[in-house]
Amino acid sequence: MTEQRVLKGVGVAPGIVIGPARVIFWELPQVTGGRVDVAQAEGELARLHEALASVRRLLEDLKDRTRQRAGTEESRIFDAQILMLEDPDFIGDVETLIRENQLSAERAFEFRTLELRAQWSQSSSFQLRQRVADLTGIQTRVLRRLVGKSVRELLKSHAPGSAIVFTRELTPGLTVQLEREQVAGLASAEGAKTAHAAILSRSLGIPCVMGLVDGLDLIQDGMTVILDGTHGYVLLDPTAEEIDEAHQSQERRAELTAKLEEVEGEPADTRDGKHVSLRGNVDLPEELDSTVRHGADGVGLLRTEFLVLGRTAMPSEDDQATYFAAVARGFPEHPVIVRSYDLGGDKFPTAFQTAPEANPFLGWRAIRVCLDHPDLFRTQIRAVLRARTDGDIQLMLPMVTQVEEIDLSREMVAEAAQQLKKEGVPAAETLPVGVMIETPAAAMLADQMAARSDFLSVGSNDLTQYTLAVDRGNARLAGRFTAHHPAVLQLLKRVCDAARGASIEASICGEMAADPLSALLLIGMGYRVLSVSPPALPLVRWVVRQLDASAAAAAVESALLASTTSEVEQILGAALAEQIDVPLLRAGRLPSMVGLTSLKSFSSH
Repeated sequence: MTEQRVLKGVGVAPGIVIGPARVIFWELPQVTGGRVDVAQAEGELARLHEALASVRRLLEDLKDRTRQRAGTEESRIFDAQILMLEDPDFIGDVETLIRENQLSAERAFEFRTLELRAQWSQSSSFQLRQRVADLTGIQTRVLRRLVGKSVRELLKSHAPGSAIVFTRELTPGLTVQLEREQVAGLASAEGAKTAHAAILSRSLGIPCVMGLVDGLDLIQDGMTVILDGTHGYVLLDPTAEEIDEAHQSQERRAELTAKLEEVEGEPADTRDGKHVSLRGNVDLPEELDSTVRHGADGVGLLRTEFLVLGRTAMPSEDDQATYFAAVARGFPEHPVIVRSYDLGGDKFPTAFQTAPEANPFLGWRAIRVCLDHPDLFRTQIRAVLRARTDGDIQLMLPMVTQVEEIDLSREMVAEAAQQLKKEGVPAAETLPVGVMIETPAAAMLADQMAARSDFLSVGSNDLTQYTLAVDRGNARLAGRFTAHHPAVLQLLKRVCDAARGASIEASICGEMAADPLSALLLIGMGYRVLSVSPPALPLVRWVVRQLDASAAAAAVESALLASTTSEVEQILGAALAEQIDVPLLRAGRLPSMVGLTSLKSFSSH
């Protein structure tokens, strides 16, 4: 098998599928003609508004379909495009080009959107650059309507039955229009795990790979391919033997599913009796049922940004207190860790205006915003204190890099509790406050952070990203983004030791904790609280129950002496292979690609 037959991207929705390829070019239509007679201007304006209304109806339909198939919050991704179609300044500029420059409706619309694209693409504002994708969406739809083309033409497959769809950019609108029974898998040249379309594909249960940067030119309509959405591989023109291996992998996946069901409701205890608390990371209210259903020991990370994003006003204290209390009541015997607003980067709400930043992810965000806007922060603190009367609600501070930020936050908590008591409002008098360790600075100061905190929780995604200076959303750097790098291991150990020395809890919340190899690493280091996305809870529970914590600790001791990522993974892989049924963990993995993954050390065991 040659490397040219293997395309590497980023797995964003799990599963392995086999089928014919269907290449879709969701591109801007060619606009012909330009000027019209003055007498035709009113007719062109009518054509423009008919197209705008038609596209708006389509987007509303897509929004409704997304709400039904994936959830209310996911459906809001179409709001930005709908608002653009209703923007009087934007549409007014297009109308002016038709009336005063005698341009056809399609030429005027194309001209104005191209102007905006140039402005937004070169803007220093991350938020404005992000809007280019929404602009592309309405530009494509409106122009296709004006030139008489339909999206349905794109979706006609040359091959019968379900196909694996390949496209340059997988937009949310295209994703939600694809019927599950007609689409086996999805793949795109652009995109990453955090893309809207990636979130939708996971919600819809369609295996998906993104970031196939240089691979689309090798795909031909009707070509048989195997797509591994768990680990981000596509195999072209598989042999009969490889197809048979893929079917076996699907069978192992079914077997693994049965194993996971067997341990449902069982405690996450290692074979030598060490208990590991498994909690859920919750973005949206819709995920709470899944967290409870999978038997989570509470919520290790309750994100609060959904309360403000996409809304025109900041949430009230009552709104927040009601939501936090409802979550707490769902976990009466377990903690719920509320992360204070992690605003900034790509998450500034429309109700909260801020100047553009050249590098927003290293700029004014998270705890920095909260402390600079004490009224915003105080409202949330009061809400958490009030909700604590309904359960074990705790507060976690994100992106802390200075111990002074903890001290100031604690002072605000004490002041808020005192004020609520004075007002006669039912609320807790105290509140556990912890720190999210996401930067090398915080990890290096872990001893001092622990001395001022009630718990430490490692945000493994950001800690890895900032330690290695690797953008976790960059498909070209996907192979370099690994929490198994020796430098990351040293920081993880430092945090765990600091928490143990201060007799407080240390937890991990991030994708790392859901990886079997990493689970062995973390348990061997001494972490006893793992918080993952709700769907990952059954697998992590099963993995923990197969492990021996003492043997894991011995492997970690050796891994901490390693100088390369490959050495770390060989040591951990060998230890994992001695304790667990490794072939089951390969379920859903492109079988012939095992040698290219972090599990390559399994092949010799």
